Amino acid sequence: MAVRPRLAGDDHLRGWEGASALDRSAAAAFPRDLCHDARHSPCLPVKKEKKEERISSTCPRITTALPDKTYKIGLDARKLQDFGIGTYVRNLVRALAEVDTGDLALRFALLVRPEDREQLAGLPDNFELVVESAPVYSARELVTLSWRLWRQRLDLYHATHYVLPAAVASRVVVTIHDIIHLLYPEFLPSRLAFLYARRMIHRSLTRGDRIIAVSQNTRADLMQQFGLDGRKIEVIYNGVEDVFRRRLPEDEVEHWLRSLGITRPYLLFVGNPKPHKNLDTVVQAYARARRLAPFDAPLVCVGSRAGSEFKIRQRAEHLGLGDQVRLLGHVAQEALPAIYQGATLFLYPTLYEGFGLPVIEAMASGVAVITSNTSALKEIAQGYAHLVDPLDIPGIAKAIAQCMADVEHRAALARLGLRRAQDFRWDQAARKTLRVYLSVLGLPVPPGAQDSARRGTAELLAISPPPPRPAPPASTGTAAGTATGSPTVPAPPASAPAVPTPAPAARATGEGEKEGDS
Repeated sequence: MAVRPRLAGDDHLRGWEGASALDRSAAAAFPRDLCHDARHSPCLPVKKEKKEERISSTCPRITTALPDKTYKIGLDARKLQDFGIGTYVRNLVRALAEVDTGDLALRFALLVRPEDREQLAGLPDNFELVVESAPVYSARELVTLSWRLWRQRLDLYHATHYVLPAAVASRVVVTIHDIIHLLYPEFLPSRLAFLYARRMIHRSLTRGDRIIAVSQNTRADLMQQFGLDGRKIEVIYNGVEDVFRRRLPEDEVEHWLRSLGITRPYLLFVGNPKPHKNLDTVVQAYARARRLAPFDAPLVCVGSRAGSEFKIRQRAEHLGLGDQVRLLGHVAQEALPAIYQGATLFLYPTLYEGFGLPVIEAMASGVAVITSNTSALKEIAQGYAHLVDPLDIPGIAKAIAQCMADVEHRAALARLGLRRAQDFRWDQAARKTLRVYLSVLGLPVPPGAQDSARRGTAELLAISPPPPRPAPPASTGTAAGTATGSPTVPAPPASAPAVPTPAPAARATGEGEKEGDS
């Protein structure tokens, strides 16, 4: 039987002296062997024992002998069906299952909702599904998830969003996609929701041994909002699924479009109904663009419209668009590649994104993209898309009109987007995430987890500190910016993708830069 090596560092479990009353009371409810060592409790400092053996208030390094050097990693997959984080979880898990860990034996415990078990069928034998029915963002999950994780006897827990349970005995990695709830509190239902979000994010940053940010912009936001040491934050970009890279036969594209009642040409928007997605502004800009450069192409909107469909339809009727704005609502995941590939132009001028997966999906599908010059969207798209101020309706309209009228400009954007999409792959994201796990556990990286691919263009950028965020659009729908909407589309050499030169930080009015969870 091989002896598991000692973990580096003495902070396997943090002391509870400075913890809040909530953390201390929740932790005290658990057995004294919560830290895998029956002698000690992680909940309260332990005083001297009978034999004058002094024990630190933090848990000592683990020296338990485990067969075959097995390490158990828990991962929260309860948001599997979400539009943005669900895509992250689904693809990260599948890609982790493909990484060659060599002689290092790892087991994964995936926390899933009862109805999501079929979504993760077919994983290797070292992946175990653990059913957890506690709702996300609920008081119940703080306690029940703590108990569930304790029973799993984990070496490391990966929280795939910013909420941690009340007590976690293992080491912790947290992925934070954005902090939109803190930057745009007016989009939250109540002041209490804002306080909850801020408290949970702060606790994750404090308790987590390592933080994964999905963009440099999210990393900068966290450092600015919480005064966090940036060395603790690892930036790992999301990938794009290979299904979007594959060229579908023309008859298959037409089949999907006919089944959804879509006729070409059309402009495309993909996103949920949250206010920061800026769909009302998109509809207004679309209406103005049709007057600038008359074209016969409807605006097709994909994504749940719950709570916003009436307002969008009302706006379209008021602008005289009638049935030219098509709200498809939620569509099958299998239909998305055909919808992207059939589009003439993709519109995504949102107010704030932590990464912006739809932009990369559209680029991988070979579609020209118009997106925002703010947040992480500028970070991933500058030099490869037509950038606009998301608050400048005339500027967005001018960009749409130019792209629809100029076939060569549109084709150049599509070619650049295809090149840019090569920088974002889930296998790279999985290898980098695994290296974070092993670093936190104090383990060497096996050859199969080394990142053999070249560094993505985005990682070569020198990101400036984030400038002030754009204000939400006024209810009247008037433009709030002064950007011209002019594109920045350099002609990169054929041998390698261009590395855009970041502009100095400035306000989101078309003069310069700035970055959420979908």
